Amino acid sequence: MKTKRIIALLVAVIFTLGVVSLAFAAEPVMGKITKMDGNKLTIKTKDKDVTVEVKSAKDLKVGDEVTVKDGMATNGEAPKKKKAVEGC
Repeated sequence: MKTKRIIALLVAVIFTLGVVSLAFAAEPVMGKITKMDGNKLTIKTKDKDVTVEVKSAKDLKVGDEVTVKDGMATNGEAPKKKKAVEGC
């Protein structure tokens, strides 16, 4: 009985950590492009270098300030979140 509870607890903890890591993966990456290899960009952020894969990198070049979210790279700042409309 005790073993089953421990296994159930471990499965729950692993599942929770997996969901939390996915939530953090959705954060946008903002910084300057330091290297390009096809659709893979190496971006220098404030803290470290991050390599991300984007859907299209044809309008980008090394030295551009970009924001990458959900595989889409945009020049400049991250897009603003839309406010919810009340009454819908």
